[in-house]
Amino acid sequence: MRRELLGWYDCNKRDLPWRHTQDPYAIWVSEIMLQQTRVAAVIEKYTAFLERFATVEELAKADEQDVLALWSGLGYYRRARMLHKAAQSVVSEHEGRMPASADRLRKLPGIGSYTAAAIASIAHDEAVAVVDGNVERVLSRIRGWESHDSVGEAAVRRKVEEFAAGLVDPRRAGDFNQAIMELGATVCTPRNPQCLVCPWAKECRTLGEHKTPKRAAMTSREIACALVVRDGDAGTEVFLEQRAATNTVMPGLWELPALDVGDCVDLEERMAVRHAIMQVNYVVRVYALSAEGLNEKAGGVRRWVVAAHASDMALTGLARKVLTRAGLLRTKTRGTKFASPALRN
Repeated sequence: MRRELLGWYDCNKRDLPWRHTQDPYAIWVSEIMLQQTRVAAVIEKYTAFLERFATVEELAKADEQDVLALWSGLGYYRRARMLHKAAQSVVSEHEGRMPASADRLRKLPGIGSYTAAAIASIAHDEAVAVVDGNVERVLSRIRGWESHDSVGEAAVRRKVEEFAAGLVDPRRAGDFNQAIMELGATVCTPRNPQCLVCPWAKECRTLGEHKTPKRAAMTSREIACALVVRDGDAGTEVFLEQRAATNTVMPGLWELPALDVGDCVDLEERMAVRHAIMQVNYVVRVYALSAEGLNEKAGGVRRWVVAAHASDMALTGLARKVLTRAGLLRTKTRGTKFASPALRN
């Protein structure tokens, strides 16, 4: 099975930027970014992130808002905060050198078993198995392990981890782990698996047919926000507000002012966008509004921002989406230096 999988991987692996390095820091960044995020969305962000923070020392000394700005669009911002915190730990406690073993990596903030195993195996070929959703699906299908509820799912997970630990190739552990994840991402997919081209088809007991618990259904919700712009001395400016540091969701990020849907009947709708967060599909109504039309809010930070500089800020994904569609965000090119945004009171 090892020989079949690695032979397939050598011929079919995707050309991804993090596969051209064994630098544990760069691999770490890619693994954190790839958690719950599509590969296509990560590629551009990964390149820009490493251009700005080329070493763990540069990341450690960066301002958190600059880190969040480069993360904007990937979502799950706690990942960026923990990455930043862990980089500071590497510099202060490990003299700027990433721990080499999975056991030691797990002691860093925000690094769990999966990420630690991925870094240690890919960067150092430590023979430790990586088990993510793709690996669990592949090996469950191979063995015919099914689960009908959360209890059964946990039992399958334990069996998968034991199987994976014995299956990982001790000579090419990093390639093997990437290969099995690649197989799950491109061939043994959740729907319509391509069993005819799978290198493990003859070992598979289910050929893609196995039961798993039903996932929670997506819900729908309609919300509204205001797009407020004006002509300023340095060009078009947009009005933004910052989420409180105590907010449990995306604290400290900048967004468009929220509106009550019921108060928008007489307002001019500028656009409507769809935006998904976790298990909720949002329809977002965006209304053109003047600064005078905004209600004053107690507390919080609200500022006029030069639109050309807003892309360098730690924006929520929704704010970035709306401002891009409105033609207010400049497009970054490779090598762009990120400066602190120009803010006006």
